[in-house]
Amino acid sequence: MSARPVKRSLTLKGHRTSVSLEDPFWLAFRQIAEEKNTAINVLAAEIDEARGFEAGLASAIRIFVLEYLQAKCASEPNSGTD
Repeated sequence: MSARPVKRSLTLKGHRTSVSLEDPFWLAFRQIAEEKNTAINVLAAEIDEARGFEAGLASAIRIFVLEYLQAKCASEPNSGTD
């Protein structure tokens, strides 16, 4: 698994684009798309639409993955302290 960003191809609204993401973020992003039963390109387009202009798409995907996993952990039983 690479800690360096790797270019990945996506299609957003019929246009090819690429994002540079580290393997752990890419794998988590793909897993989230599967959990949501959503195509990865559709999920990327939703994130792209919601991100505004302050962040690049790769950063927006990383933040989405982080927030999704944080929310998932917070909702699981015994996710707090012992």
